[in-house]
Amino acid sequence: MDCGILTSKTVLLFLSLIFWAAGAALAYVGSYVIRSYNSFENFVSDKYSVIPAAIIIGVAVVMFVIGTVGCCATLRESKVGLGFFLIVILIIFAAEVTAFVFGFIYRGRIKGDLEKSMNGVFEKYDGVNTEAHAVDYLQSQMECCGVNNISDWTAFPWFSQHNNSVPHSCCKANATQCTGLITQLDLLNTQGCEAKLEQMLQDVLSYALLVILGFAIVKLFGMLSICVITCRSKKNDYQPLYA
Repeated sequence: MDCGILTSKTVLLFLSLIFWAAGAALAYVGSYVIRSYNSFENFVSDKYSVIPAAIIIGVAVVMFVIGTVGCCATLRESKVGLGFFLIVILIIFAAEVTAFVFGFIYRGRIKGDLEKSMNGVFEKYDGVNTEAHAVDYLQSQMECCGVNNISDWTAFPWFSQHNNSVPHSCCKANATQCTGLITQLDLLNTQGCEAKLEQMLQDVLSYALLVILGFAIVKLFGMLSICVITCRSKKNDYQPLYA
């Protein structure tokens, strides 16, 4: 069997395995991004910010299917299958480029989105409503207090209604004697939540963008490999991998 053909088929089969692995990785990344945004959905008013993650998960499902198609097309020496494989790779590549563009756009809008929504959520804090649960979760998870810093609470109704104190979620971890009084600064987290939440969301989205870019590059090499194999098969009889 021609060494070039054997190598080409081996590369294509390996590419199919990469599709399966990439599909699993993209599914994880997409779900991780959605979970991260859902945890703080009260502070992210722009619900379209999860579009990149939704696209990633959709691409992941398709990639599992395409990996199977590519593997079968290679083993059965199907030119039709390989042609279909190439077309689908082009579609996936376009989807990944779209996800990358969307992610890049929304990455620049995170700060503005948070600035518009966080003050409104903190303003409605009463200790029991949905906004209160969201604020408490945010402050305890991020170890922060207030939007910009702890002094923001002095402008919110909760502060004056509760003896000049901040919510207990502002207390430092294991600070059992913390009552939330503003005079206990040594027992309270004083950094604001906006900067920390913004950084966390930026990091998550940046990670997703890097993964998308990496797999888009893999798709590009995959398209080139299929073109090479197709061109060679026109000049030579397509030989079975097991010959």
